[in-house]
Amino acid sequence: MSEVVKLQLIGLMIVGSGTLILLLVRAQFVRVVGFVAIVLGLFTLVALSVPQMASLPPIEEKFDIATVKTPTDMATIGQKIFFSKGQCALCHTIGPSESARCPDLKGIGAKLSREFLFESLTQPQAYIYLDYRHEGQPKEYPARMPYINKNPIGLSKNEILSVIAFLQQMSGEPISVNVADLEVPGHAPATPVKVAQSGPVDVAQAH
Repeated sequence: MSEVVKLQLIGLMIVGSGTLILLLVRAQFVRVVGFVAIVLGLFTLVALSVPQMASLPPIEEKFDIATVKTPTDMATIGQKIFFSKGQCALCHTIGPSESARCPDLKGIGAKLSREFLFESLTQPQAYIYLDYRHEGQPKEYPARMPYINKNPIGLSKNEILSVIAFLQQMSGEPISVNVADLEVPGHAPATPVKVAQSGPVDVAQAH
């Protein structure tokens, strides 16, 4: 007998006991107790009748370099990472939103170079992005960008490059990240991405 069935039987016993009290006992206080027992028992039975679903954490996307043949494959993996392990969608939106806690990323791949995107993800405090959506002086967004290549997010270089590929594809831009840029486990690491040499865009200021 499962735990749910046991609890349902207990609920039925409580409802039955409360019913007997109302039928057989005349004392007002005891009848109130019986009525409360019936109500609680019915609530218990209703709650236990709702289908139970296990609450599981989102599946972590594993980066299998053997499955990556084209930049489009990288963008597909990057999209999954964006909405799962990378936790990007917790703060960023793809499209204007008044409730956005961080800059809107729609078209970001067309506004920023690959190098600047890489720097923004691994050195998020290099430039501070300001919110110009409201009247008055622009202010910093309420959520500070975390270092996604460090804990607790801890994306690898391959995962970061895939996210950049997704942002470029989403913006309708050619994907400038190549499969050859990925680091193969057990091999010497590829040449690291150079930090951005360009100045800040019009929505950022040097920290």
